[in-house]
Amino acid sequence: MQLLRKLCAIHATSGDEEPVKRFLLDYLEKHASSWKTQPVIHQGQGFQDCLVLAFGKPRTAVFAHMDSIGFTVRYGNELVKIGSPVCEDGFHLTGKDSFGAIECILKVKAKGSLSYEYNRLLDPGTTLTFSPLFKETDTRVQCCYLDNRLGIYNALKLAETLTDGLLIFSCGEEHGGGSVGFLTNFMVEKYDVQQALISDITWVTEGVKAGEGAAISLRDSGIPRRSFVKKIVDLAKKSDIPFQLEVEGAGGSDGTEIQHSPFAIDWCFIGAAEENVHSPFETVHKADIDSMLKLYDMLMKKL
Repeated sequence: MQLLRKLCAIHATSGDEEPVKRFLLDYLEKHASSWKTQPVIHQGQGFQDCLVLAFGKPRTAVFAHMDSIGFTVRYGNELVKIGSPVCEDGFHLTGKDSFGAIECILKVKAKGSLSYEYNRLLDPGTTLTFSPLFKETDTRVQCCYLDNRLGIYNALKLAETLTDGLLIFSCGEEHGGGSVGFLTNFMVEKYDVQQALISDITWVTEGVKAGEGAAISLRDSGIPRRSFVKKIVDLAKKSDIPFQLEVEGAGGSDGTEIQHSPFAIDWCFIGAAEENVHSPFETVHKADIDSMLKLYDMLMKKL
């Protein structure tokens, strides 16, 4: 879990994903030589802070968003949300401005207005995130930003043995998206890939339990093509890998943006479920992480 711990500690809110990209490029330099297949790296102009790794002859893409929720300093000591973080008085926040590192306290005022408590005013535009406190037991891991650093962890573990496929690390998912449009254009135009799996984290509900396997989503706010999802479910059943089926009427992911793109791309969200969503205490069962890793490994071979 040391890799996951490092990923969760990276300060990278929506619009500021470059720190995760730098981490990934450094990780590639240190570890990619031991992978079964050496990827072609696509980045730079035309990709903003996104990163695409192409292995062999890709048939399927895996999307994992790099950004997190958080807060932006406005004026005075006022804060505005990035995405939809849980806001409770007393949460510890961290960041950095022109004067140095910051450890401050979230204050929730009347009518839900947000501010911070610190010994000075912070530069307007400074981004703040929950202070990472990684905890691990025999059965669970807990930290802020398991959504979606666990999705990235899954992609990096998949990369070790992947022979054919695209790993696409996207930006902006937590605050309106925006990168998936040009990324889908690239994967279709460059590699003619027209199916995708969404490596992201969902939530524990009355129908999705912790410890019973990763969730294969039949729908959320978006509805993927039934025949494609059925193919995935059938493969999962034959594999004997534990999984659960998720049905929701709200929520979204990079899959929602894929569905809104002008391309005929099939997609399916597959991910471990967490408790305490978008809080400093996001918690995932290790059995669901194991299920997620095995499902992606199997599906990238079979699809």
